[in-house]
Amino acid sequence: MHACTSDQIIPQYYALSIYVPNRKQEGRKMRGKPMTGKLTLFLCFASFLAGSLFTARTSIHTRDPQFLNHLENLEAAQDCDHKRKLVESSDQDIMVEVTKTHQSLQSLEKTFENWEMEMALSRTNGRNQRTPPEKAFVVIGINTAFSSKKRRDSIRESWMPRGDSLKKLEKEKGIVIRFVIGKSGRPGGALDRAIDEEEEVHGDFLRLRHVEDYHQLSTKTRLYFTTAASLWAAEFYVKVDDDVHVNLGALVSALERHRSKPRIYMGCMKSGPVLFQKGLKYHEPEYWKFGEEGNEYFRHATGQIYVISKDLAAYISLNFPILHRYANEDVSLGAWFIGLEVEHVDDRSMCCGTPPDCEPKSNGGNVCVATFDWSCSGICESVDKMKEVHKLCGEGNAAIWNVDV
Repeated sequence: MHACTSDQIIPQYYALSIYVPNRKQEGRKMRGKPMTGKLTLFLCFASFLAGSLFTARTSIHTRDPQFLNHLENLEAAQDCDHKRKLVESSDQDIMVEVTKTHQSLQSLEKTFENWEMEMALSRTNGRNQRTPPEKAFVVIGINTAFSSKKRRDSIRESWMPRGDSLKKLEKEKGIVIRFVIGKSGRPGGALDRAIDEEEEVHGDFLRLRHVEDYHQLSTKTRLYFTTAASLWAAEFYVKVDDDVHVNLGALVSALERHRSKPRIYMGCMKSGPVLFQKGLKYHEPEYWKFGEEGNEYFRHATGQIYVISKDLAAYISLNFPILHRYANEDVSLGAWFIGLEVEHVDDRSMCCGTPPDCEPKSNGGNVCVATFDWSCSGICESVDKMKEVHKLCGEGNAAIWNVDV
């Protein structure tokens, strides 16, 4: 509170004194006693004190810095709380909209993917032919060579149906099985004629426009999937070597579990060393692409048997000219899919060892999909042992007919 100064009191005194009646001016009309200067000064001072007290009462808190700071914080807190509620409400609305938009985009993306794959399949199936391909559930291509007639016979006498049973399996179950082979270096020569005669008897070959060469397995594999996709509109395509035992019922049951999934790449996934030393069986001339010496390959299905779904077969067919081929065909196949949205299914029942490893009693009562010896990259001496493996590890010839497809 400020003290009352003379410049504040005197003007008030003069202001009040002009209203005080003057006996000389009013004469005898005025009945009251005249107000003295001291009384006027007292009233002025009292009025000042009363006004100051009232002002202090009403403004004391507004002059207090702590109170002002508290008031500002309170107002800020209330304002922040209001804004926070608005932001939270807005954030929730935004998140709901973002989620809906994301789900819509995912649905649209899947629709486009399915549409593109259907178009790809249509182009693949319509290429070089006028009639549409036959529908099937699975095409099983058994990779074979000119010198492997005994191996083929051992398979026909064990796990592969023959004659009318083969045709019935294809017609009723949609399961197509063919030995896959190309041409010899001398078209129409003795090797080609021998295959023609064998085909006339069994009717179980798929001939490729490819010159047979062990060092060109990547090319043969690529051409097999392309040719098979153009002849059969199947859900799955299998490649298996002619020295591997297969339980067809177990294989079809395993595939059925993945039928609704897109882009399936299935087999026994492995990763082995990149062999850079020349002269080795699986030497990789392009080893430098896989990093420093001693590095390993990326995960891929072992070459004895593997499966791909229809859209991957279409992908191979459409991109046939630009798919790079490495020395090993299983590595090549894995490389073609490494940058795609592909589900790698590691199914260890597709790489059981020979008896007793593949026997149901060794697998909790379950039969294996495929059996071979890792040391031989197939069943060692398969011509002599295929029947024995089928007897000990086979599911029974009736199993395939009891599987719902």
